[in-house]
Amino acid sequence: MIKQYFNIFIFAVFCFTGVFGKNMNDQDIQKKQTQIEKLRKEIDKFEEKIKESSKKEKSSIELLSNFDRQSILLKKLILKLKEREKDLQGEITLTKKTIEELGGQLSSLKQHYAGYVSTVYKFGKTYDLELLLSSKSFNQLLIRSEYLRRFSDQRQKDIVRIDNKKTLMETQHEILGKQLVEQKNILAEKQKEETRLTAKTKKRKTLLVEIRRDKRNYKKEIDRRKQDVKELEQIITKLIEEDRINRTKNEKNVDVPAGTGFLSRRGKLRWPVNQGRVTTRFGSQQHPTLHTVTQNTGIDISVNAGTDVYAVAEGDVSKIHWLPSYGNLLILNHRDGFRTVYAHLSEITVNEGDVVKEGSRIGVSGESITGSIVHFEIYKERDKLDPELWLKQGGVSRR
Repeated sequence: MIKQYFNIFIFAVFCFTGVFGKNMNDQDIQKKQTQIEKLRKEIDKFEEKIKESSKKEKSSIELLSNFDRQSILLKKLILKLKEREKDLQGEITLTKKTIEELGGQLSSLKQHYAGYVSTVYKFGKTYDLELLLSSKSFNQLLIRSEYLRRFSDQRQKDIVRIDNKKTLMETQHEILGKQLVEQKNILAEKQKEETRLTAKTKKRKTLLVEIRRDKRNYKKEIDRRKQDVKELEQIITKLIEEDRINRTKNEKNVDVPAGTGFLSRRGKLRWPVNQGRVTTRFGSQQHPTLHTVTQNTGIDISVNAGTDVYAVAEGDVSKIHWLPSYGNLLILNHRDGFRTVYAHLSEITVNEGDVVKEGSRIGVSGESITGSIVHFEIYKERDKLDPELWLKQGGVSRR
């Protein structure tokens, strides 16, 4: 009997500690909360910049950049809130499970104790005395006496355990109540931020229309692009150096079977979008509005807003970044020193370090000052290549 109760108690402790070992600790929660608060501060900072820019000029490139940066931060905040919501739902599920287990253990203890109380009620303490007096030997008397003492001690321990289980259940119910309140608050906060993002997206579209009417903004965009091209080149150079260091550290390099590398795919690569029209080609191009000659480091593909964007070949997501004239951009690292760049993305659906296959969805197209486009580039080390020489014929229509 004593062993049975001991096993029940140990099982209860194991369940209790096991469940809470899986729950997020206070440090994890605090870390995520700190990240959320940091995002909120950055969002508020850009809100102030937007207000200042709006006072100076209702439609400007700088104002558009501030809208874009704030929208990116809002999307990150919503993602963090979704992560917290998911974690919290897991905690709520575990807490409910713990309450059920504690309830079952408490019920079992009460049932056993009720049996003892019933026995005492029927026979009373005289039963214990009769049991001792009916002993046939002094040795049996000692054994029965020790048994009754231990049995009585066990009953006292059962009372303590029942009380402890009851306290644990009350604690768990309190925790559950707080978790449910937090879940409700997160859901409301997420909905508020999603509404805020929708409003910002609408304002951005209106702002884009106004910006496109002013030719001065196109000149500013060309100047920004020149600066951003240099920054993108620096990013590529840094990635090349990091790749070289990694190759040096790893003694065993994976050999690429003949005919399967990026180089062998020249003229055979799939397009980054399923449908579209090339509006700006690689190299020297005359600007359609200013009629000035500019250099395009890739190609611009006109698509419907919200078009899915795909990886043209297998690779690693080596960089996710934002540049004023490129918007959200993503760089894939392929074998043989090749890299591809995808820019003007309203959404990016992969993370840095991910390995993606050819045809994997990596993002969604967005809106630029020149329209709804996807900008695409191919690099071989530091050299920029004409993407149309590498993409298969008939993928999308030409200008």
